[in-house]
Amino acid sequence: MKNKIKWGIISTGHISGKFADALAILPEAELAAVASRDMDTANQFAAKHHIPKAYASYQELADDPDIDVVYIGTPHTFHLENSVMCMRKGKAVLCEKAFTVNAAEAREMVRVAREENVFLMEAMITRHVPLIKKIIRWIQEGRIGEVRMVKASRCARGEFQPGARQLNPELGGGSLLDVGVYVISSASMIFQKPPVDAVGMSHIGEWGSDEQGVAILKYDKGEMADLSFALRTAASNEAYILGTDGYIKIHDVFAVPTKASLFIGKKEVEVIEEQIIGNALNYEAEEVMNCLKAGLKESPLMSLDESIQIMEIIDQIRKPWGLVYSNDSRD
Repeated sequence: MKNKIKWGIISTGHISGKFADALAILPEAELAAVASRDMDTANQFAAKHHIPKAYASYQELADDPDIDVVYIGTPHTFHLENSVMCMRKGKAVLCEKAFTVNAAEAREMVRVAREENVFLMEAMITRHVPLIKKIIRWIQEGRIGEVRMVKASRCARGEFQPGARQLNPELGGGSLLDVGVYVISSASMIFQKPPVDAVGMSHIGEWGSDEQGVAILKYDKGEMADLSFALRTAASNEAYILGTDGYIKIHDVFAVPTKASLFIGKKEVEVIEEQIIGNALNYEAEEVMNCLKAGLKESPLMSLDESIQIMEIIDQIRKPWGLVYSNDSRD
C-alpha cells in the first residue's frame, strides 16, 4: 500500500461526521472525498472536515480512481446497494452496522466481495476498542473458567420525530438493527459460534418499528445469552460474562466501554480501565488499514461469515414478530 490510504465517505449524516473526525487523528489516513445526494450538503461537509473533493452522487465517488477504501454511512436499507457499487469499482469497503437488513443481503454482499477480491468489513466498533481486547484475553486465559452465560443490555430513551431514521421501518429503523445488533454481536464474539436456537419478544410501536425487545440465544453446550435492547427505554447498560469460576462485569456498554471488573466467586479481584483515544471509530479504521497493508480481504476480528451469522440470528428473532423491512421482498 501507499504511505497514505485514501478514504472516501458515502453519506453526510451524524455517524459519517464522527467517522471523518476519527480519520483526522490517524497519520496513515487521508480523507480524500465525500459524496452526498445533494451538492450543497456535500460541499458543506467537505468544508467542515477539510475534504478536497465533494461529489453530488455516490457513483461519482465510487468511480474516483484515487480512492482506496470507502466508508458507508447510509441507512441500513442502502448498505448492500452502496457497498456493491464501490466493490465493483475495486474499492475496499467499511460498512456501518447493521451490516444489512437481512441475511440474504449479507450473503450477497460477501459474495460480491469475494468475487471482486476486495476487502469488506462490518463497522462493529466494540470489536476493536482496547478494553474488549483485554476482556477477550481474560476469557482465553481461563480467568473465569468456562463461559456459560452472557447478559447484556443496550438501551436508551430517545425522542424522535415522525419519520426519523431510527424508528422508520422503511429505512430498517428500530431497536433490533440499531442497538440490538451490538449485544447480539457481542454474544457472537464471546461464544465464537452460532446459537442452536434464538428466540425473542418485542414491542412494535405506532410507527411500525420495534421500540424495544429481548432475545435469548442458546448454544450447543447449553450456554446462553440474555440480551435486551431499546430506543425508547432508559436502562443501566451493563454486561456480564458469567463463567464456572467467576464473572466479568463491563460497566457501560452503551457508551464505548472503558472499564471492566473481574470477579472470582463474589470477590472483585481486578479492575481494568482503558481510556479511549479519539471517538473510538478510529480503532475500526485502523483495523481496516492494517488489514489492507497485510493484504487481507477480511478482518480476523470481524469476519464476513460471522457478519452473515449475526444477520441470520436477527432474521430468526424477528420472524415471529411479523417485523418486515422494505428490502425483505428481495430475498
